[in-house]
Amino acid sequence: MVFSGRSWVFGDNIPTDQIVRADRVLLTVEEMARHVLENLKPEFAANAQPGDILVAGRHFGQSSGRAVAPKAIKATGVSVVIVEYASRLFFRNSFEIGLPLMECPGITGGVSDGDIIEADMETGAVVNQTTGAVFQARSVDPFLVRMLNIGGLIPMASEIEKM
Repeated sequence: MVFSGRSWVFGDNIPTDQIVRADRVLLTVEEMARHVLENLKPEFAANAQPGDILVAGRHFGQSSGRAVAPKAIKATGVSVVIVEYASRLFFRNSFEIGLPLMECPGITGGVSDGDIIEADMETGAVVNQTTGAVFQARSVDPFLVRMLNIGGLIPMASEIEKM
């Protein structure tokens, strides 16, 4: 799986309550997507385009295991989330709902908003096409890549059930 798109860069220590605000009652994932990360970068949800890439630092998605946070990010059209480190619950929830996620140490130091990023999930190569900077993400388990290719955990379970 290779992704290429415009980057949106966020910092460290972003809890799920900042990804999708806990102080609002939002009933649908699409409605939540219109408010994703609005406290940190108000223009993100309104201007994110299909194929864009969300880049963030350490401890992304920390705090509660609110599975709605990766669902809302996916609903914005973001193709892949590349972080220095994701909380384990956010990591798991992302793959289960079919949102590709890569952990790439040092990525936030070499990417700015609007840079064009190319990321290969299978090799872990992440290239900032704007600056030429090259990064190496941690490898993603082939089982998780297969889950993504199928569309997430529920479609994968359905496929296994048919066997």
